[in-house]
Amino acid sequence: MPNRIPGFARHCSTLLLFLIFALSAAAQSSRITGRVISVEDNKPLSGASIQLKGRAEGAVSDETGAFAISVQTGDSLVISMVGYESQEIRITSAESLTISLQPVTAALQDVVVVGYGTQRKKDLTGSLSSVSGKDLKSLPVPNVGEALQGRAAGVQIVSSGAPGSNVTIRVRGTGTINNSDPLLVIDGVPTDIPLNNINPDDIASIEILKDASSAAIYGSRGANGVVIISTKRGSSGRNSLEFKTFAGSQKATDMVPMLTARQFASLHNEMMANNGQAQNPAFADPNALGDGTNWLGALFRSAPMQSYSLSYSGGNAKNTYYVSGNVFDQQGIVINTGYRRYTVQFNSESKVFDWLKFGNNVSLSHDVKSSGSYDIRNAMSALPTQAIYNPDGTYAGPVGQPSWVGDVANPIGKATINSNTTKGYNILGNIYGELTLFRGLKFKSTAGIQAAFWDGRNWAPKYNWQPIPQPNSYLAQSSNKSLTWLWDNYFTYDNKFGDHNITVLAGSSAQANRYDGMNGSIQQFASDVTQQLSNGTILPTIGGGANEWALLSFMGRVNYGYQSKYLLTATVRRDGSSRFGKDNRYGTFPSASAAWRISEEDFFPKSDVINDLKLRVGYGVTGNQNIGNYSFASVLQTVRYNFNGTAVTAIVPLMIPNPGIKWERVAQSNFGLDATLFDNRINVTLDGYIKNTNDMLVPMSVPISTGYSDIVVPSINLGKVQNRGVELTISSQNTKGAFVWNTSVNVAYNQNRILKLNDTIPMYTGSIGLNQNLSIQHPGGYPINTFYGFVTNGVFQTQKEVDDYAVQVPGSDPFNRTSPGDLRFRDLNNDGKIDDNDRTFLGNPNPSFIFAMNNSFSWNGFDLAIFIQGISGNKIYNANRIYQEGMAVAMNQTTAVLDRWTGPNTSNTMPRAVFNDPNKNTRVSNRFIEDGSYLRIKNVTFGYTLPKSLSDRMKMSAARIYLSAQNLLTFTKYTGFDPEVPSNGIDLNVYPVTRTLSAGLNITF
Repeated sequence: MPNRIPGFARHCSTLLLFLIFALSAAAQSSRITGRVISVEDNKPLSGASIQLKGRAEGAVSDETGAFAISVQTGDSLVISMVGYESQEIRITSAESLTISLQPVTAALQDVVVVGYGTQRKKDLTGSLSSVSGKDLKSLPVPNVGEALQGRAAGVQIVSSGAPGSNVTIRVRGTGTINNSDPLLVIDGVPTDIPLNNINPDDIASIEILKDASSAAIYGSRGANGVVIISTKRGSSGRNSLEFKTFAGSQKATDMVPMLTARQFASLHNEMMANNGQAQNPAFADPNALGDGTNWLGALFRSAPMQSYSLSYSGGNAKNTYYVSGNVFDQQGIVINTGYRRYTVQFNSESKVFDWLKFGNNVSLSHDVKSSGSYDIRNAMSALPTQAIYNPDGTYAGPVGQPSWVGDVANPIGKATINSNTTKGYNILGNIYGELTLFRGLKFKSTAGIQAAFWDGRNWAPKYNWQPIPQPNSYLAQSSNKSLTWLWDNYFTYDNKFGDHNITVLAGSSAQANRYDGMNGSIQQFASDVTQQLSNGTILPTIGGGANEWALLSFMGRVNYGYQSKYLLTATVRRDGSSRFGKDNRYGTFPSASAAWRISEEDFFPKSDVINDLKLRVGYGVTGNQNIGNYSFASVLQTVRYNFNGTAVTAIVPLMIPNPGIKWERVAQSNFGLDATLFDNRINVTLDGYIKNTNDMLVPMSVPISTGYSDIVVPSINLGKVQNRGVELTISSQNTKGAFVWNTSVNVAYNQNRILKLNDTIPMYTGSIGLNQNLSIQHPGGYPINTFYGFVTNGVFQTQKEVDDYAVQVPGSDPFNRTSPGDLRFRDLNNDGKIDDNDRTFLGNPNPSFIFAMNNSFSWNGFDLAIFIQGISGNKIYNANRIYQEGMAVAMNQTTAVLDRWTGPNTSNTMPRAVFNDPNKNTRVSNRFIEDGSYLRIKNVTFGYTLPKSLSDRMKMSAARIYLSAQNLLTFTKYTGFDPEVPSNGIDLNVYPVTRTLSAGLNITF
């Protein structure tokens, strides 16, 4: 027995040591929880990275700032987030952690997307505006463009209320009389896909490259700026399911008041009497007619809009993913118009090895746009004395003498029975691989595709309405496809040597496109039920076409920084385009910019007033290749002619070729300042620029004696346009703590001038038919699309005033000459007669200032955002008034004509009502030009985020409800439907912007 005890003791002691070790290990390995908040306001920080130091395991904080991670005693956690200082915490116990992160130097630490890479905002040397997806969330708008409006200094966005319409974007003014749209790049793929095809909920960030030094990396396509859109990606260690929805009601922001039946009848009687014409017997007692028909009220309506989005994202250290789906439905405020969109987004990235990763970004969309057959101006013109329907329920029409009843076909009937539909199917995406060759050197290859297919269908059934029945039904259909492929390959070297930082990019890009389309139409169907082209019987037509373009590019960029104090960027791109002849097929586009962070100098005083101060300067050249695909070649056409009594088909040249055509080149200088002030609470960005578009393409003057068309003419590089301006952006954190108030303001001034055109010959533009051109391109330093015409000088009150004035319309017939009550036009050349030589420049449709301000407030779960936006210094040509204040034919008029001239001293601005307008009072003049300035409460959103305790009980990470008003109030002197009109400043039959009231819900699981 004594010999056995020590052995037993040894076994027991071994077992005891094992148990103690196991218990110790179990105690050291545990799962801890924590929460990441901002030290400024104690608000949770979503998306913070929690990484085990020296190990692959990690986590990401959710929308409440919460996280969970497995650790061992003695581990260290590294907590980091963009815009905040990183923290390292050593684990000493299993207690829950609360980690407070300190914001770094305002937003200057944010990473922004630049061409073919990313860069810290702090290190930028060029001019760039960045809009985060957080700034766009909870904006119940149809497309990304509307959400972006007013968010970036120097970027003008013009939207329309028409469902499915795309916005117009102008970066630092209109740079050319040709295509002035910026280049759109989505997840690295240059594309021409409309912004309305993108689900706004998928947007992570939008960057706008404004100056040449930042846009030159895109060379021949960067002349008008570059808009870079990045979609959302999954985060490692965090799985998230998010559902978003909103529903709203839309209506026109304002309606133009029209005459009632009694008012129109009175005016019509006066109009006919002033021209010696017989009056309509039906109008003998205007008061008996009452108010009559409100045609605009019948055309417009309140319309619903709704959206549903579901997204799922997540991943681990090796793989991340983001997938989403969206259904958006918008009915138009004009009857029989609407838009429906379905989108699917799938983004993923896989890290196969530490040195190799693959990824993809894919967007699929299908949309259906119904544009009906509406005509807003015809609804304004239809007489209130006429009914919409006949007693039998059929659509009514004007019956009788046209000078009495007009000739406008029933606009409600046409808008109701006609169908005009476009269906689109789009694929936009890429796959990429990134290889890390050694420390600091990476190679990335990206293959991208854009496939767009769209079908159009227009159906107009026959009808027997007055004044002109349509005896045959009509069907037209079209089928189109456009395929674009992309292949980018580039190396990026990024390293730090002591105080020196250097990033070098070099690579190539190849992109090509082919478009094919065909169309056909036919009339007269045995039955309107059989609406196929093969069932029509008369007047068949067929057409089609195809075109191609290709681009081969080589680019390089160097970013150098010394102590984050002296920064330099140099870029060059060489593009070869199939759109130019062989002598000018390649172009080189260089740029350089530098920045000096003065606040890092030893001599700069350190204080809480100026925390960071950086000066920037840059110069570069970019190009514009949006000129059409075959401008360097002769345009041929097929003709038929009679040769010795026989019909012969021949191919003949239509347009003279211009093999010497070359790029439009934009040379731009930029001077900037970035400052962070008052303990990092105010950020200021100030930029000034001069942008010269050289070699602008203008139509060539071709004498008819050449045998070529003098209408379809080639373009030649003889124009020059200049834009110069100043941009200012200020953001501030006004309060800290439980109540948070932030403000951001941006304002931009731009001056646009045409300095040179073809042989100093002006170009008349802005045609509205009836041989009327409202604007002109003139080389005398005037802005693009300047309005051009006569200047009014009051109204003639007596015949003596007519006789003593310059001759306008002479004659002895009192009903066909200038008479009292007619407009007086200025005799600008003092030759005693009013003719085309008395026309002059009337106004600038380009705004001098664009501005916006956003105030956001949050307290105890409640949040409020008020966003105002506007423009100033521009004019609008209200072309609707040519018809609706002309008082010359049987069309309804606006209530403005109630102040018309009816005798001496009754009016000195609104002329008399007279049939046929013998004095041409409706000629192009300043009479119809109005101030286009406006200030708009663009958006007001009030929301509430449920407390975490409540959302946890409901098995949700976060939940927010909100109410929102879009285009709530507009302050303007403009008398039309809405002052937001096309960029040429002409308002003619424009679908007005809508006011939208909506409610939404965002839930995250």
